[in-house]
Amino acid sequence: MTARHLLALLTALTAASALHAEVMRFEFPLVSDQPGRNNRPDLPYTEQRGYGVEPGADVVPGNNRGHSETPFFFSANVPEGNYRVTIQQGGPALTVKAELRRLMLAPEKESLTSRSFIVNVRTPAIPGGGKVSLKQPRESVDEAWAWDNRLTLEFNAPHPSLGSIEIEPVQVPTVFILGDSTVCDQGKEPYASWGQMLPRFLKPEVAVANHAESGETLRSSTGAKRIDKVIAEMKKGDWLLIQYGHNDMKSKDPSAPAEYKATLKQWVARTREKGGTPVLITPMNRHRFDGAKVVPTLGDYPRMVREAAAEEKAALIDLNAMSATLYEALGPEGSIALFKHDSDHDPKFDATHHSPYGAFELARCVALGMKQAGLDLATHLTTDALPFDPAKPDPASAFPIPPSPGRTKVRPLGD
Repeated sequence: MTARHLLALLTALTAASALHAEVMRFEFPLVSDQPGRNNRPDLPYTEQRGYGVEPGADVVPGNNRGHSETPFFFSANVPEGNYRVTIQQGGPALTVKAELRRLMLAPEKESLTSRSFIVNVRTPAIPGGGKVSLKQPRESVDEAWAWDNRLTLEFNAPHPSLGSIEIEPVQVPTVFILGDSTVCDQGKEPYASWGQMLPRFLKPEVAVANHAESGETLRSSTGAKRIDKVIAEMKKGDWLLIQYGHNDMKSKDPSAPAEYKATLKQWVARTREKGGTPVLITPMNRHRFDGAKVVPTLGDYPRMVREAAAEEKAALIDLNAMSATLYEALGPEGSIALFKHDSDHDPKFDATHHSPYGAFELARCVALGMKQAGLDLATHLTTDALPFDPAKPDPASAFPIPPSPGRTKVRPLGD
């Protein structure tokens, strides 16, 4: 074996050992005598290395920091689970998103500070056997970061600068989410959903595991074993937030409404059997106005959610009612900013799926609903999550989150 081959082998073994350590540290400067530290977070990601920056990044080390001219992604291979990530900012306040644009940290004024958040990493495998049936190729290719063995982070700022990343497995309560395209982690701009904004409003004491997916109904999520995956992972003290309706209400099957309500009640029971807390959420309104008032388009489905919650004595967040208040507060024209759009008068205006600003405001509504429902989950809300009044929404001009790299013209499934 040549000296070159021996050096390569030792480098690979050192990286593998560090990756299996309880705490993974990636930091600048690039030279350190402290054992178990990965000193090259600027290297390109490879499966063999098990960590590094994703393609397209150009991270340059300097002054004990890594600098980039553009937003960049960093990944590290980890087993399925919850992880506390601690970063040391190296300059301008960072926006940090995880996996498929889950908002972890919004920019704040201070720099060179340590900040932490919790990221959930999952795979399709179901404990005990079987696996989630992923949509092909949407989930297996376009949304692969939501299901792979990597913890992926997006660092976003005009000139993002990073001192270090620390990743530590943790045992914390988990907030599971199941729903459709108005709830799921949307992979690319200009779409977003409230489920991927919710982590921003929770302290680094709980994890958010968003298992919602575009185009889903209660029936299809049952068939794809999404609920089985969640129940198999659930522990006592966890929560399950459930919001469906936009796709369910389009079924021509005369038994669909009764099945919808019955399935909600079944999921409530399954959650309680595992020691979790079920939370039913009415689907938000679409963007349809008659004058200054929102026109309901979801038929009896919001009513059935309210009835199921009352009959099962389950917590209810009435996002349907709050969204009407939110939209009407901004008016027929102003509320267009809450939705994905290319221009205010685009004939292809999407009246169902939300912009990042709209998803952010709806996540604030969900946070308010937690408090109104008396959920103990509300004790984990950040100090700035509340107070919030849907009748007095944040102005779109004040929305603080920069767009992620990557855009799509492909509309989310469902309507």
